Amino acid sequence: MSLTENPDCPLIFYTNPLSRGQIVRWMLEETGVDYRQQLLDYGEAMKSPEYTQINPMGKVPAIKHKDKVVTECAAICAYLADAFPEANLAPALADRADYYRWLFFTSGPLEAAITNRNLQVEAPAEKERMLGYGNYNLVVDVLAKAVVKQPYIAGNQFSAADVYVGSQVIWGLEFGTLPKRPEFEDYAAKLISRPALLKTRSIDAA
Repeated sequence: MSLTENPDCPLIFYTNPLSRGQIVRWMLEETGVDYRQQLLDYGEAMKSPEYTQINPMGKVPAIKHKDKVVTECAAICAYLADAFPEANLAPALADRADYYRWLFFTSGPLEAAITNRNLQVEAPAEKERMLGYGNYNLVVDVLAKAVVKQPYIAGNQFSAADVYVGSQVIWGLEFGTLPKRPEFEDYAAKLISRPALLKTRSIDAA
């Protein structure tokens, strides 16, 4: 069991079960390393002086590994893959083009497009060039092609990029932020039965 109550554990995970922290917990469970969780309530706990020294944004998730602090889900996934290479969750350096590309496409253009759509913010066509993603439909089309191009998002092997991209696709289908297209459904089906994800959902549900 990777979740531990050992106060000397060098890896601390700051989260709330109703947050993007589920992405990071999935990644932690995929690595199999021991980590200690610190659950934070929305409001005062996240905005406290103690926690804002960890993340000045006053948001979760975040991790502290020894003396290193990492925030932002995509960055945490990439960091953990490198910090624990024995888990084999990152391609070889020479093969990381798609790995980096889709990690940051999903955390940048896709996230922005989904957020603005949920806020009902839409730029007129002549202003789309000012947005990093152009428009929602374009982003969806690009991602749909990417998730079926190879067995996994970065190649033939599951990686940390699948944790991040897969989370967005799985929850996008569940909550309607992505359309129920066959490309997304097929990709999600490869991931939802992974033991680390099932364990993540069980822990956060509890």
